[in-house]
Amino acid sequence: MPVRAIRGAITVNENNAEQILDATKTLLSEIVERNGLDSEDVISVIFSVTKDLDAVYPAVAARQMGWTDTPLFCLNEMNVPGSLPRCIRVLMHVDTEKSKKEIVHVYLGGASVLRPDLAERKITIAIDGPAGSGKSTVAKIISKKLGIIYLDTGAMYRTVALKAIREGIDTTDAGKLAELVSNIDIKIRYENQKQLIFLDGEEISSLIRTPEVSIGASNVAVVPEVRLKMVELQREIARDNSVVMDGRDIGTYVLPDATVKIYLSASVEERALRRYREQCASGVSGITLEQVKRDIEYRDKNDSGRAFAPLAKAEDAVEIDTTGLTIDEVVNRVLEIVKEKTEDD
Repeated sequence: MPVRAIRGAITVNENNAEQILDATKTLLSEIVERNGLDSEDVISVIFSVTKDLDAVYPAVAARQMGWTDTPLFCLNEMNVPGSLPRCIRVLMHVDTEKSKKEIVHVYLGGASVLRPDLAERKITIAIDGPAGSGKSTVAKIISKKLGIIYLDTGAMYRTVALKAIREGIDTTDAGKLAELVSNIDIKIRYENQKQLIFLDGEEISSLIRTPEVSIGASNVAVVPEVRLKMVELQREIARDNSVVMDGRDIGTYVLPDATVKIYLSASVEERALRRYREQCASGVSGITLEQVKRDIEYRDKNDSGRAFAPLAKAEDAVEIDTTGLTIDEVVNRVLEIVKEKTEDD
Protein backbone atom coordinates (compact mmCIF):
# COMPACT_ATOMS: atom_id res chain seq x y z
CA MET A 1 0.00 0.00 0.00
CA PRO A 2 1.37 3.47 -0.88
CA VAL A 3 2.67 5.75 1.87
CA ARG A 4 1.35 9.31 1.74
CA ALA A 5 2.23 12.44 3.72
CA ILE A 6 -0.54 14.66 5.07
CA ARG A 7 0.10 18.18 6.33
CA GLY A 8 -1.90 20.09 8.91
CA ALA A 9 -1.73 23.06 11.26
CA ILE A 10 -3.75 24.77 13.96
CA THR A 11 -3.26 27.74 16.29
CA VAL A 12 -4.02 28.22 20.00
CA ASN A 13 -4.83 31.33 22.02
CA GLU A 14 -2.41 30.79 24.88
CA ASN A 15 0.66 28.77 25.81
CA ASN A 16 -1.00 26.34 28.21
CA ALA A 17 -1.17 22.57 28.25
CA GLU A 18 -4.96 22.26 28.01
CA GLN A 19 -5.25 24.40 24.87
CA ILE A 20 -2.27 22.77 23.16
CA LEU A 21 -3.58 19.25 23.82
CA ASP A 22 -7.18 20.10 22.84
CA ALA A 23 -6.07 21.78 19.62
CA THR A 24 -3.73 18.92 18.71
CA LYS A 25 -6.45 16.34 19.27
CA THR A 26 -8.83 18.37 17.10
CA LEU A 27 -6.25 18.61 14.31
CA LEU A 28 -5.33 14.90 14.39
CA SER A 29 -9.00 13.86 14.49
CA GLU A 30 -9.87 16.11 11.54
CA ILE A 31 -6.98 14.77 9.46
CA VAL A 32 -8.01 11.18 10.13
CA GLU A 33 -11.73 11.81 9.52
CA ARG A 34 -11.35 13.90 6.38
CA ASN A 35 -9.07 11.30 4.83
CA GLY A 36 -11.17 8.29 5.83
CA LEU A 37 -8.39 6.78 7.95
CA ASP A 38 -8.16 4.67 11.09
CA SER A 39 -5.49 5.26 13.71
CA GLU A 40 -3.91 1.97 12.57
CA ASP A 41 -3.23 3.58 9.17
CA VAL A 42 -0.94 6.17 10.75
CA ILE A 43 2.73 5.21 10.32
CA SER A 44 4.28 8.19 12.11
CA VAL A 45 3.63 11.82 13.04
CA ILE A 46 6.12 14.68 13.15
CA PHE A 47 4.98 17.63 15.26
CA SER A 48 6.56 21.08 15.08
CA VAL A 49 5.63 24.03 17.26
CA THR A 50 6.59 27.69 17.25
CA LYS A 51 9.05 28.91 19.89
CA ASP A 52 6.26 30.48 21.96
CA LEU A 53 4.69 27.08 22.77
CA ASP A 54 6.48 25.05 25.43
CA ALA A 55 3.84 24.16 28.03
CA VAL A 56 3.54 20.54 26.83
CA TYR A 57 4.62 18.32 23.96
CA PRO A 58 1.79 18.07 21.40
CA ALA A 59 2.69 14.39 21.00
CA VAL A 60 1.12 13.82 24.42
CA ALA A 61 -2.27 14.43 22.77
CA ALA A 62 -1.70 11.54 20.37
CA ARG A 63 -0.82 9.24 23.26
CA GLN A 64 -3.98 10.33 25.09
CA MET A 65 -5.94 9.42 21.95
CA GLY A 66 -4.58 5.88 22.16
CA TRP A 67 -1.88 6.12 19.50
CA THR A 68 0.52 4.15 21.69
CA ASP A 69 2.27 2.22 18.90
CA THR A 70 2.78 5.16 16.55
CA PRO A 71 6.26 6.76 16.37
CA LEU A 72 5.95 10.44 17.31
CA PHE A 73 8.53 13.21 16.92
CA CYS A 74 8.45 16.78 18.31
CA LEU A 75 10.50 19.67 16.94
CA ASN A 76 10.87 23.38 17.67
CA GLU A 77 10.63 25.68 14.68
CA MET A 78 13.03 28.49 13.88
CA ASN A 79 12.11 31.83 15.38
CA VAL A 80 11.53 33.71 12.13
CA PRO A 81 10.29 37.33 12.46
CA GLY A 82 6.72 37.70 11.23
CA SER A 83 5.90 33.99 11.43
CA LEU A 84 2.48 32.87 12.66
CA PRO A 85 2.49 32.74 16.49
CA ARG A 86 1.31 29.86 18.71
CA CYS A 87 1.09 27.41 15.84
CA ILE A 88 1.18 23.61 15.89
CA ARG A 89 2.04 21.82 12.64
CA VAL A 90 1.97 18.13 11.85
CA LEU A 91 3.34 15.95 9.08
CA MET A 92 1.55 12.61 9.19
CA HIS A 93 2.69 9.58 7.18
CA VAL A 94 -0.08 7.08 6.47
CA ASP A 95 -0.87 3.87 4.65
CA THR A 96 -3.62 4.63 2.16
CA GLU A 97 -4.84 3.76 -1.30
CA LYS A 98 -5.61 7.42 -1.95
CA SER A 99 -3.67 9.22 -4.65
CA LYS A 100 -1.74 12.39 -3.88
CA LYS A 101 -4.54 14.46 -5.38
CA GLU A 102 -7.11 12.77 -3.13
CA ILE A 103 -5.22 13.52 0.08
CA VAL A 104 -6.89 16.23 2.21
CA HIS A 105 -4.49 18.53 4.06
CA VAL A 106 -6.06 20.30 7.05
CA TYR A 107 -5.46 23.88 8.22
CA LEU A 108 -7.68 25.03 11.08
CA GLY A 109 -8.37 28.28 12.92
CA GLY A 110 -5.69 30.94 12.58
CA ALA A 111 -3.49 28.52 10.65
CA SER A 112 -5.82 28.82 7.67
CA VAL A 113 -3.83 31.90 6.61
CA LEU A 114 -0.88 29.60 5.87
CA ARG A 115 -2.78 27.83 3.12
CA PRO A 116 -6.09 29.58 2.40
CA ASP A 117 -6.51 27.32 -0.61
CA LEU A 118 -6.61 24.32 1.75
CA ALA A 119 -8.47 25.92 4.66
CA GLU A 120 -11.73 24.47 5.89
CA ARG A 121 -14.94 25.97 4.58
CA LYS A 122 -16.48 28.65 6.75
CA ILE A 123 -19.00 27.53 9.34
CA THR A 124 -21.37 29.65 11.39
CA ILE A 125 -22.73 28.46 14.72
CA ALA A 126 -25.68 30.28 16.30
CA ILE A 127 -26.30 29.72 20.02
CA ASP A 128 -29.45 31.33 21.39
CA GLY A 129 -31.16 31.24 24.74
CA PRO A 130 -32.32 33.36 27.69
CA ALA A 131 -30.05 35.12 30.18
CA GLY A 132 -27.99 32.74 32.31
CA SER A 133 -28.52 29.67 30.13
CA GLY A 134 -24.78 29.30 29.57
CA LYS A 135 -24.60 30.66 26.02
CA SER A 136 -21.46 32.75 26.38
CA THR A 137 -19.50 30.20 28.39
CA VAL A 138 -20.31 27.40 25.96
CA ALA A 139 -19.70 29.55 22.87
CA LYS A 140 -16.25 30.61 24.09
CA ILE A 141 -15.21 27.00 24.72
CA ILE A 142 -16.58 25.87 21.35
CA SER A 143 -14.62 28.62 19.59
CA LYS A 144 -11.38 27.47 21.22
CA LYS A 145 -11.97 23.79 20.50
CA LEU A 146 -12.83 24.44 16.85
CA GLY A 147 -10.30 27.23 16.36
CA ILE A 148 -12.89 29.75 15.14
CA ILE A 149 -13.84 33.29 16.19
CA TYR A 150 -16.21 33.85 19.10
CA LEU A 151 -18.36 36.94 18.55
CA ASP A 152 -19.90 38.16 21.80
CA THR A 153 -22.97 39.92 20.41
CA GLY A 154 -24.26 40.77 23.87
CA ALA A 155 -21.16 42.87 24.46
CA MET A 156 -22.17 45.07 21.56
CA TYR A 157 -25.55 45.91 23.13
CA ARG A 158 -23.85 46.40 26.49
CA THR A 159 -21.57 48.92 24.79
CA VAL A 160 -24.56 50.93 23.55
CA ALA A 161 -26.05 50.80 27.04
CA LEU A 162 -22.79 51.99 28.60
CA LYS A 163 -22.64 54.98 26.25
CA ALA A 164 -26.26 55.85 27.02
CA ILE A 165 -25.64 55.65 30.77
CA ARG A 166 -22.52 57.80 30.48
CA GLU A 167 -24.45 60.45 28.56
CA GLY A 168 -27.40 60.40 30.94
CA ILE A 169 -29.80 58.90 28.41
CA ASP A 170 -32.61 56.68 29.68
CA THR A 171 -32.02 53.21 28.18
CA THR A 172 -35.74 52.97 27.41
CA ASP A 173 -35.84 56.24 25.43
CA ALA A 174 -36.10 54.90 21.87
CA GLY A 175 -35.84 58.29 20.20
CA LYS A 176 -32.63 59.35 21.90
CA LEU A 177 -31.13 55.87 21.51
CA ALA A 178 -31.80 55.95 17.76
CA GLU A 179 -29.93 59.26 17.59
CA LEU A 180 -27.16 57.86 19.80
CA VAL A 181 -26.36 54.87 17.57
CA SER A 182 -26.37 56.99 14.43
CA ASN A 183 -23.09 58.49 15.62
CA ILE A 184 -21.67 55.73 17.81
CA ASP A 185 -18.22 54.33 17.06
CA ILE A 186 -18.02 50.64 18.02
CA LYS A 187 -15.09 48.57 16.87
CA ILE A 188 -14.24 44.95 17.55
CA ARG A 189 -10.70 43.67 17.42
CA TYR A 190 -9.22 40.27 18.05
CA GLU A 191 -5.95 39.83 19.88
CA ASN A 192 -4.81 36.27 20.37
CA GLN A 193 -8.32 35.29 19.16
CA LYS A 194 -9.85 37.16 22.12
CA GLN A 195 -12.53 39.75 21.43
CA LEU A 196 -11.87 43.31 22.57
CA ILE A 197 -14.56 45.95 22.17
CA PHE A 198 -13.91 49.65 21.76
CA LEU A 199 -16.31 52.54 22.31
CA ASP A 200 -15.28 55.81 20.69
CA GLY A 201 -11.65 54.65 20.74
CA GLU A 202 -11.68 53.44 24.36
CA GLU A 203 -11.24 49.73 25.16
CA ILE A 204 -14.17 49.02 27.49
CA SER A 205 -14.37 45.20 27.54
CA SER A 206 -14.10 45.08 31.35
CA LEU A 207 -16.57 47.92 31.97
CA ILE A 208 -19.73 46.39 30.53
CA ARG A 209 -20.42 43.53 32.96
CA THR A 210 -22.21 45.38 35.78
CA PRO A 211 -25.89 44.74 36.68
CA GLU A 212 -26.79 48.30 35.56
CA VAL A 213 -25.29 47.76 32.12
CA SER A 214 -26.94 44.30 31.88
CA ILE A 215 -30.41 45.76 32.37
CA GLY A 216 -29.57 48.62 30.05
CA ALA A 217 -28.46 46.19 27.35
CA SER A 218 -31.82 44.42 27.49
CA ASN A 219 -33.58 47.78 27.19
CA VAL A 220 -31.60 49.13 24.24
CA ALA A 221 -31.89 45.83 22.40
CA VAL A 222 -35.63 46.36 21.84
CA VAL A 223 -34.99 49.52 19.80
CA PRO A 224 -35.05 48.66 16.07
CA GLU A 225 -32.42 51.25 15.12
CA VAL A 226 -30.02 49.82 17.70
CA ARG A 227 -30.53 46.24 16.56
CA LEU A 228 -30.14 47.13 12.89
CA LYS A 229 -26.82 48.83 13.59
CA MET A 230 -25.50 45.90 15.65
CA VAL A 231 -26.73 43.24 13.20
CA GLU A 232 -24.97 45.04 10.37
CA LEU A 233 -21.67 44.70 12.24
CA GLN A 234 -22.33 41.07 13.20
CA ARG A 235 -23.18 39.93 9.68
CA GLU A 236 -20.11 41.69 8.31
CA ILE A 237 -17.85 39.68 10.62
CA ALA A 238 -19.64 36.38 9.88
CA ARG A 239 -19.40 36.95 6.14
CA ASP A 240 -15.62 36.78 6.20
CA ASN A 241 -14.90 34.35 9.05
CA SER A 242 -15.92 31.07 10.66
CA VAL A 243 -17.68 32.21 13.81
CA VAL A 244 -19.74 31.12 16.77
CA MET A 245 -22.22 33.75 17.97
CA ASP A 246 -24.44 33.71 21.02
CA GLY A 247 -27.46 35.88 21.66
CA ARG A 248 -31.23 35.80 21.58
CA ASP A 249 -32.05 36.09 17.89
CA ILE A 250 -28.92 34.81 16.15
CA GLY A 251 -30.54 31.77 14.53
CA THR A 252 -33.86 33.48 13.81
CA TYR A 253 -32.72 36.88 12.58
CA VAL A 254 -28.98 37.64 12.56
CA LEU A 255 -27.80 34.42 10.86
CA PRO A 256 -30.92 32.66 9.57
CA ASP A 257 -28.72 30.48 7.31
CA ALA A 258 -26.25 29.47 10.06
CA THR A 259 -24.60 26.09 9.57
CA VAL A 260 -25.60 25.00 13.08
CA LYS A 261 -28.32 26.41 15.35
CA ILE A 262 -28.47 25.65 19.08
CA TYR A 263 -31.00 26.83 21.66
CA LEU A 264 -29.92 26.54 25.30
CA SER A 265 -32.52 26.62 28.06
CA ALA A 266 -32.57 26.16 31.85
CA SER A 267 -34.88 26.85 34.77
CA VAL A 268 -35.07 30.42 36.09
CA GLU A 269 -33.75 29.24 39.47
CA GLU A 270 -30.67 27.63 37.95
CA ARG A 271 -29.96 30.56 35.66
CA ALA A 272 -30.22 33.02 38.55
CA LEU A 273 -27.83 30.97 40.67
CA ARG A 274 -25.30 30.76 37.83
CA ARG A 275 -25.41 34.51 37.21
CA TYR A 276 -25.20 35.29 40.93
CA ARG A 277 -22.08 33.13 41.33
CA GLU A 278 -20.58 34.65 38.17
CA GLN A 279 -21.08 38.20 39.45
CA CYS A 280 -19.74 37.37 42.91
CA ALA A 281 -16.66 35.77 41.35
CA SER A 282 -16.05 38.86 39.21
CA GLY A 283 -16.11 41.12 42.26
CA VAL A 284 -19.59 42.63 41.89
CA SER A 285 -20.83 43.48 45.42
CA GLY A 286 -24.12 44.51 47.00
CA ILE A 287 -26.30 42.02 45.13
CA THR A 288 -28.53 39.20 46.33
CA LEU A 289 -29.66 35.99 44.66
CA GLU A 290 -33.27 37.21 44.76
CA GLN A 291 -32.29 40.45 43.04
CA VAL A 292 -30.49 38.54 40.30
CA LYS A 293 -33.54 36.30 39.84
CA ARG A 294 -35.81 39.34 39.46
CA ASP A 295 -33.40 40.85 36.92
CA ILE A 296 -33.42 37.64 34.89
CA GLU A 297 -37.23 37.41 34.97
CA TYR A 298 -37.36 41.03 33.79
CA ARG A 299 -34.94 40.29 30.97
CA ASP A 300 -36.86 37.16 29.96
CA LYS A 301 -40.08 39.16 29.66
CA ASN A 302 -38.34 42.02 27.87
CA ASP A 303 -36.42 39.83 25.44
CA SER A 304 -39.33 37.54 24.57
CA GLY A 305 -41.91 40.31 24.30
CA ARG A 306 -40.10 42.81 22.12
CA ALA A 307 -41.74 43.45 18.77
CA PHE A 308 -38.53 43.42 16.72
CA ALA A 309 -36.51 40.16 16.55
CA PRO A 310 -37.54 38.75 19.95
CA LEU A 311 -35.90 35.90 21.84
CA ALA A 312 -37.12 32.75 20.13
CA LYS A 313 -36.00 29.27 19.20
CA ALA A 314 -35.42 28.84 15.47
CA GLU A 315 -37.51 26.07 13.91
CA ASP A 316 -34.39 24.18 12.83
CA ALA A 317 -32.47 24.72 16.09
CA VAL A 318 -31.57 21.85 18.41
CA GLU A 319 -32.67 22.61 21.99
CA ILE A 320 -30.54 21.56 24.96
CA ASP A 321 -31.93 21.92 28.48
CA THR A 322 -28.81 22.68 30.51
CA THR A 323 -30.49 22.38 33.92
CA GLY A 324 -28.34 20.05 36.02
CA LEU A 325 -25.71 19.63 33.28
CA THR A 326 -22.05 20.55 33.64
CA ILE A 327 -20.42 22.90 31.15
CA ASP A 328 -18.39 19.99 29.74
CA GLU A 329 -21.56 17.97 29.17
CA VAL A 330 -23.19 20.84 27.28
CA VAL A 331 -20.06 21.53 25.23
CA ASN A 332 -19.72 17.87 24.26
CA ARG A 333 -23.35 17.76 23.14
CA VAL A 334 -22.92 20.90 21.04
CA LEU A 335 -19.77 19.47 19.44
CA GLU A 336 -21.68 16.29 18.58
CA ILE A 337 -24.38 18.38 16.89
CA VAL A 338 -21.79 20.43 14.97
CA LYS A 339 -20.16 17.23 13.75
CA GLU A 340 -23.51 15.74 12.69
CA LYS A 341 -24.56 18.89 10.83
CA THR A 342 -21.26 19.47 9.04
CA GLU A 343 -20.98 15.81 8.03
CA ASP A 344 -24.54 15.91 6.64
CA ASP A 345 -23.53 18.89 4.49
